[in-house]
Amino acid sequence: MEIYSDKQQITCAIDGFKAKKLTVGMVPTMGALHEGHLQLVKKALAENDKVVVSIFVNPTQFDNKDDLLKYPRTLEQDVALLKTVSPNSIVVYAPTVEDMYGGNTVSQNFDFDGLEFEMEGRFRHGHFDGVGTIVKRFFDIVKPHRAYFGEKDFQQLAIIKKLVEKHDIPVQIVGCEIHRESNGLAMSSRNTRLSPEYKEAAPFIYKTLKAAKEKFGTKSATKVTEWVYEQFDKHDILELEYFLISDIDTLKPVKRKSKTKKYRAFIAVYANDIRLIDNIALN
Repeated sequence: MEIYSDKQQITCAIDGFKAKKLTVGMVPTMGALHEGHLQLVKKALAENDKVVVSIFVNPTQFDNKDDLLKYPRTLEQDVALLKTVSPNSIVVYAPTVEDMYGGNTVSQNFDFDGLEFEMEGRFRHGHFDGVGTIVKRFFDIVKPHRAYFGEKDFQQLAIIKKLVEKHDIPVQIVGCEIHRESNGLAMSSRNTRLSPEYKEAAPFIYKTLKAAKEKFGTKSATKVTEWVYEQFDKHDILELEYFLISDIDTLKPVKRKSKTKKYRAFIAVYANDIRLIDNIALN
């Protein structure tokens, strides 16, 4: 398995693939890979000849310095895991901060037509500028035919689609279903940091989302939202940051249900100092 840390080397390798008329898929990650990532990689392999998996903890998308410092970095294990999927068709790109930012570790400013101000954007200042900056740089370097992102970060997926549209980037963005642990908890690299107590409590998040979906069939968005807040108010250790029911196109909170629109419920919860997000389609 080829592993590159330099953008000129990875560009040269990809030029070689394209000279052979091979298609290139990309799965951008921050490492600490788990089965959810592997599902993205497998889908990418099914649809492309070569797959570039980037492993880079991007400093500009963290608004919390402690979270950045504590984020797991497990490159050797990540590479070993990827080898079990395909030792020959996957290329790893694990750049340094210097390689990506050239000594100027700041974000560009983006306009995502308001998508960036909803949900995560309200609670994580500058987060989506950081996401837009790094994803655009990866696309400029790798120039993949397709790129794969999980729906757990549904807002991020919507923003990357907007980035590609507004900047005329020739890549197809493919959204992939949320991969869950057997207890329903959405797979996340942060799950490895959960203590046994919080690991046991965390499936309550998805259980509540499923109940909210059922209630949304007969109750208003306001009533469902109030019910969710009540459930977390009664919970011993999990702390709700937000729960929103939003239009999937604008990501704006729904005021009145319409039969012609699609909605999704979004949630962010603190398990001690670890922030977990999840979402579910409602109709």
